[in-house]
Amino acid sequence: MTSPYDQAPPSAFWSRTAARRAADEVADFYQPRHRITRADPIATAGSCFAQHVGRTLREHGFKVLDAEPLPPIVPRDIAQTWGYGLYSGRYGNIYTIRQMRQLLEEAFVDRRPTERVWSGFGAAEGRFFDAQRPGVDPGGLPDAATVLRHRAFHLSRLRELFTKARLLVFTFGLTEAWMSADGATVFPTAPGTLAGEYDPARYRFHNFRFAEMVEDFLAVRSLLRGLAPDYRFLITVSPVPLTATATDQHVEVATSRSKSLLRAVCAELYETLEDVDYFPSYEIITAQAARGSFYRPNLRSVSEEGVATAMGAFLAAQTGEGAVPAAQRAPGTPPGPTPASDEDVICEEMLLERFAGQ
Repeated sequence: MTSPYDQAPPSAFWSRTAARRAADEVADFYQPRHRITRADPIATAGSCFAQHVGRTLREHGFKVLDAEPLPPIVPRDIAQTWGYGLYSGRYGNIYTIRQMRQLLEEAFVDRRPTERVWSGFGAAEGRFFDAQRPGVDPGGLPDAATVLRHRAFHLSRLRELFTKARLLVFTFGLTEAWMSADGATVFPTAPGTLAGEYDPARYRFHNFRFAEMVEDFLAVRSLLRGLAPDYRFLITVSPVPLTATATDQHVEVATSRSKSLLRAVCAELYETLEDVDYFPSYEIITAQAARGSFYRPNLRSVSEEGVATAMGAFLAAQTGEGAVPAAQRAPGTPPGPTPASDEDVICEEMLLERFAGQ
């Protein structure tokens, strides 16, 4: 008696892999659809976890573009607090694919957000913030005109960045978002978290659905491939659970809903588009074989071991090389801790934790 499973490899069977393997035995998790060479111009964007991908590529000699660099004499931790060096542009974390679409359309087709400037509060009262990236200027700016001038420069740099790049690395992070009441603009954080003031007449909560996210990615893809028909995409899903949910569900149920949809979107894109590759960082970190060891004690932040395992698997599959310890890197390689934990990234969503005690 024969079966279509007769010739299946060991990796196809739970009992022969997941039930036996060590947490860091993930070499067969990822078979790249596209090889990334060190000459490929790369743009990175997405949720907090995307910072690890960009950092790993940069530290191992890949051509990660930086459209808004600071002089190297500026200490890395100070530069990153102000949004420099986290991604290829100083746009901060982009948690939803709708926000990525909105950013590109603002840069290339003159789409204008409903609100562009938010006022500060508390210690930042009397200061002003870019409503589309309130985290990149921690102290705010002196007036709204300065905010708009900075944003105009930012958008000019992004036009150059995405015109030069040929690979977009994007990490899907959240489905939950806050929008203008008319639905025309999505914001990276809830008003009243970093800046702005929450007014239910002006803002509404939105939990993106599968079809919406697929449509938004296709719009991003169409715009970028209109700039260069050889554009490619590497997508991932962040393994970091929600800090808080704005739904009426338990945060763990809301997290499962969010991550399941994001993973399904990535599957749909990978299975229908040849220019899209998927890296399973989510699966590596959350796998049962890891038994939670890839998370810190708070069960949310990814541990040093988790980051190192995921990024090591990525490098091994793409280049045949492992992660290179910092002490062995070539002179001139940008500094940064390796392995790094999820607590080493800049993540505005974590600020929601301060509301937990209220």
